[in-house]
Amino acid sequence: MLIKVKVYPQSDENVIIKKSEDSYVIKVKEKAEKGEANRRLKEILAGYFYLPPGKIRLIKGGKKPNIIFEILT
Repeated sequence: MLIKVKVYPQSDENVIIKKSEDSYVIKVKEKAEKGEANRRLKEILAGYFYLPPGKIRLIKGGKKPNIIFEILT
């Protein structure tokens, strides 16, 4: 399953908002430097979908605010 994520780094809190079946807005506290925000995104998504972080793979947009992840089941 592919999901689209709009990420807002350096937010006041970590929040996940479901926009549609495959689209989410996620705010993370971490900066968008050295992959910190992307690592935190994977952790948040893993908790949301009740999966280990290894089952979530970044497909496209690692250095952009719009990212596509693949959820492996």
